[in-house]
Amino acid sequence: MASVTENELKSMTQEERVKALGMTSEQLTGRSMFMEFDPGETERFEYPWAPKVDFNKRTELDSDNMTSTEVNTEIRKLMNEGYGTIVLKNPRGKHSLAVGILSKLNLIIEGSTGYFGVGLLDGPNVRVNGRVGWSCGENMMSGTVLIEKNAGSTFGAAIRGGDLVCKGSVGSRTGIDMKGGTIIVGGDTGALSGFMMQRGRMIVCGNAGKNLGDSMYDGTIYVGGSIKSCGVDAVEAELTQVDKDWLERKLKLYGLLPSKGVDHFTKVVAGKMLWNYDNLEPTEKKLIL
Repeated sequence: MASVTENELKSMTQEERVKALGMTSEQLTGRSMFMEFDPGETERFEYPWAPKVDFNKRTELDSDNMTSTEVNTEIRKLMNEGYGTIVLKNPRGKHSLAVGILSKLNLIIEGSTGYFGVGLLDGPNVRVNGRVGWSCGENMMSGTVLIEKNAGSTFGAAIRGGDLVCKGSVGSRTGIDMKGGTIIVGGDTGALSGFMMQRGRMIVCGNAGKNLGDSMYDGTIYVGGSIKSCGVDAVEAELTQVDKDWLERKLKLYGLLPSKGVDHFTKVVAGKMLWNYDNLEPTEKKLIL
């Protein structure tokens, strides 16, 4: 640690304190997460035990008098029978609906769900015509989830892949511990969205609450409206043409492209001043916060 007094550290800016504590001297090394896929590959795109479903084979499931466990069991039964399109009626805000689906499926939920809905997904395409509670799409691996109305807090917690889209507004801590994939919010998002974000991209077409991107390690956040405040080590960056092209393409997919385009979006990334955070002593951590 550099020989500076506590009073001197308190009078410095965050960047000056980080440099004084020697936090930027260590260069991180490690394996890249970049992976290449062979477009001609025909194997290992599905789990070997995944049911073979036909998207043209359609059925309806009325969940009015069923428990969440019974609904999830029936969905798996229908998939094993080859149904590739399932319309779930009368969800009645039940919790933990349609979780753990690890294969292709076109699922339409006509109504609203409770908390932990459509989590642990790897492959299906889901549309919810109503609202969802907190932690929707948690630990999602691949596929798409489209929410027509609003969502609760921790929307897309620990998401790893796929597109998780809410056309309305969402609560606080959206994308907490996000590890990949894309989260799109058509309206506003609450405080601490992108908290401890590690990878992936988040698009907020409306406003963002305070402490956006707090302690984010990597990844990118785009905000079309105002930002209440950025969190620790979250900084604004240049919005490049590559960013604009990607935003336009992605937002068009879900009918969320603003009429004025994407030039007004603010890009937020990790400042990378806390990449050595775990190497500090407890007393040093207090000085930089």
